[in-house]
Amino acid sequence: MATPGFAAGAYASIKGLGAGNLMKKPLAAGGAEAGGPDFSALLGKALDATAEAGHKADVQTASVATGRADVVDVVTAVAESETAIQTLVAVRDKVIAAYEEIMRMPV
Repeated sequence: MATPGFAAGAYASIKGLGAGNLMKKPLAAGGAEAGGPDFSALLGKALDATAEAGHKADVQTASVATGRADVVDVVTAVAESETAIQTLVAVRDKVIAAYEEIMRMPV
């Protein structure tokens, strides 16, 4: 479930991926360095959290339509969903920009 601290938690999870960590040993055969963060796992968690936030917003919207929920809960769920989507789009844009920059590098 995504919370308003979703982005802060994601940033804290990838804090160790800074430029200082680029000189580490190559990845192990399993695809991840022992004890190091796994980018694909982080991305998968972000996708799952975004989908869960959207589902929660849909459920809250349906509940308010039937009179079983408060409008404040719906607004909160929609805001959380919107924040999660905006964070995911920002990460996507950064990954695409990094890919394009790598492709422009001379070989």
